[in-house]
Amino acid sequence: MDQYKDIRNLYAVEGLSIRAIAKKLGISRNTVKRYCLGEVLPWKKRPKVERQKKIITEEVREFVKQCFEQDKTAPKKQRHTAKRIYERLRDEKGFQGAESTVRYLVSQLRPRDPEVYIPLAFSPGEAAQVDWGTATVIIAGEKITAHLFCMRLCHSCAPFVMAFPVEREETFLEAHQMAFMYFGGVARTLVYDNLKTAVKEGWGKHAREQDKLIAFRAHYAYKTWYCTRAEAHEKGLVEGLVGYIRRNVLVPIPEAEDWNELNELLLERCRRYTAEHQIKGRELPVRDAFAIDQVALIPLPVKPYDTALTREPRVDYYATVSFDKNKYSVPVANAGKVVTAKGSAFSVEIYYRGELLARHERCYDQHKTRYKLEHYLPLLEKRPRAVRNARPVRDANLPEEFGNFSLLLEDPDRSMVKLLRLTVDYGPDKVLVAVRKALVLRQFSVDVVAYYTTAGATTQMPPIKGPDVQPVDLTCYDHLLAGGGLS
Repeated sequence: MDQYKDIRNLYAVEGLSIRAIAKKLGISRNTVKRYCLGEVLPWKKRPKVERQKKIITEEVREFVKQCFEQDKTAPKKQRHTAKRIYERLRDEKGFQGAESTVRYLVSQLRPRDPEVYIPLAFSPGEAAQVDWGTATVIIAGEKITAHLFCMRLCHSCAPFVMAFPVEREETFLEAHQMAFMYFGGVARTLVYDNLKTAVKEGWGKHAREQDKLIAFRAHYAYKTWYCTRAEAHEKGLVEGLVGYIRRNVLVPIPEAEDWNELNELLLERCRRYTAEHQIKGRELPVRDAFAIDQVALIPLPVKPYDTALTREPRVDYYATVSFDKNKYSVPVANAGKVVTAKGSAFSVEIYYRGELLARHERCYDQHKTRYKLEHYLPLLEKRPRAVRNARPVRDANLPEEFGNFSLLLEDPDRSMVKLLRLTVDYGPDKVLVAVRKALVLRQFSVDVVAYYTTAGATTQMPPIKGPDVQPVDLTCYDHLLAGGGLS
């Protein structure tokens, strides 16, 4: 700007020539010539004039437009790409230009429909949106993919998020139950994408639901609405919730000891969101809108729906039952019986005639067996020589001190079984402390270990009811001892 001022002053006021001005200011004569008349202003940019590429003729333009016209009646996945248009121009029209030139032309000529969405409004309790998402988490030191079940009430935008190991029908329905309990009721309509856990075939208004979902929603008295395929904006509230949880709760990657700890974290953040968040453009904060939502929700049924995956296997001669490509142990006394196995998201429960026989953490691998040591103790007490190679014992991962201590005793195998019994009854930590104490004192006996394991345990005697007895006055005997007589 200062240079422009000097040029104009020297030319218009002092009357110097272009050559003199250039020499005095030490700049190009072309620069002086451009600005001396005041016709060109340095603070105004010249309009950019795009070079017309001679290779793009009117014939090429018309060919590209014809491709777009053909696409209007073609299937969505069989329409012209820029690369295909270039190939056709080259092969059919003898086009000599580069592919990048055609790409640029296509980007300029391709018709675009502006994305415009209709704003929606929902009455209290009218609808909720449901979706799955995924995120990376660390459970018990192992990095795994968690499947996030997300539900959001449309009126208040109150969220519910819970993590599961897999997306299956039983976890899908169990997650619904947990969400209904969290919200305190059920929205009248649930909006879904075309999930395989919900839809057997078809999509949108033509979707055919899974049989179990039909029974489930009949029990909870809600209706379903399925989005148009590839139109995620129709459930934009829950789509936004998935991203919000990933960015605001799961960064950095959370570490938890188990799924319960992870889900406590997620639910706590959902409660905090509901209590503190104010959505821009909405009159009420989420907390107040949620209170209105809750009043309008459908009440929960008295008895919850049984969402578990149920099978009726027979217990084999290893005292295990097959369930979902894995095996789970039961007490050995139930070998040969037909039992009922129920698998929920996180556990497998095995019943016989209504009595719970065993509960295991659910395994989602294949061809694995989950043993519980206590199930096999009665058999080991009868066959103690099998204890060293018994797989339920090895899978229990007990401290090596147990086996080493039993080898110092008179009957190592039977003594080891007795130590296992103590472990089941009192826990491995207490028994380990007792074993170490016995080793230090060189007291090689299972009975000593049992004593040290139970030492310090106080047993409170129940009060004994009976008649009241008055104390006897014995002062007269004191008088006799003093040398007196009886009066």
